[in-house]
Amino acid sequence: MGAWTVLQERQAMLLDPAIRNWVLIPIMLVMVLVGIVRHYVTVLLNGTPKKADLKSARETKALQRAAILRAHGSHLPEQAFQARKSYLSEAFEKGTYLKEPIGNNKPKGNLMSDPAYVETMMDGMKKNIMNIVPQTVIMGWINFFFSGFVLIQLPFPLTIRFKSMLQRGIETQDMDVTWVSSLSWYFLNLFGLQSVFTLILGSGHAADAMRDMQAMSTMGMGAAAGPQMGPTGQPQDMHKVFLGEKENLDLAEHEWGLDDVETRLLVKYGKKPRSVLVDKRTKALASSSASASASSSPPAALAAAAAARSKKGRRQV
Repeated sequence: MGAWTVLQERQAMLLDPAIRNWVLIPIMLVMVLVGIVRHYVTVLLNGTPKKADLKSARETKALQRAAILRAHGSHLPEQAFQARKSYLSEAFEKGTYLKEPIGNNKPKGNLMSDPAYVETMMDGMKKNIMNIVPQTVIMGWINFFFSGFVLIQLPFPLTIRFKSMLQRGIETQDMDVTWVSSLSWYFLNLFGLQSVFTLILGSGHAADAMRDMQAMSTMGMGAAAGPQMGPTGQPQDMHKVFLGEKENLDLAEHEWGLDDVETRLLVKYGKKPRSVLVDKRTKALASSSASASASSSPPAALAAAAAARSKKGRRQV
């Protein structure tokens, strides 16, 4: 900490208070005001919220339901898990949740002939324009009037890697990393004013420039606003998506979350040694390997193994 103090004294610079009053604060105020104006203009351009397409939402919720079943199936008894698994697998294979029949659910050749696609693309263009134009104007204004200004010094030390981020527009190799240029102050406000916008405009505001930048690649296409889109922006064949999810369900294995819960509870509070759980897990692995070897046995052995599993499931319930 002593070396940092010596470096501060060696590179001490006195900034004119006018820089704070006419450069530092105005840049921050302009960005706050532009963000507020941008929020209300975006609300006016969007108009009334669109009603979600029931069939498209049904497709999405079916996929989410299968994903939740795979992730949290251990909270269900084995019979309930297997029933949901078989029902969803059969529905995905038959195309029960498809928006259109299987024969008609193919990507269209000309996307511009689809009104839903054109509408979602125009919405994405509006959001991109409301994001690009204000930021371009502010950056040009700062570069024209305040290029090369040093505004503030950060009160903590930083490594040399931050120099290119904090001193944009200033070609000085010997200046300490903690000094911030006017252009870098703009970027710090761009990333750091989101909490201020949330405090003023509430959650879900349209002044979040970073969120719109992330949505540029998808052109603002939501699952309920139009057709499902792939990574390349083309409509997905939802029947293939459902078949892929069916394969994931077929590979999912059930492990009852309350299996040996009384033993685990006693081990947790020190009433039984931990070796009891290890022995039970070893026996469970041995039984699973035995059932796997029995899969190549005659049908009678398979029927007996299935009856034993169903009897075990009834005891767990």
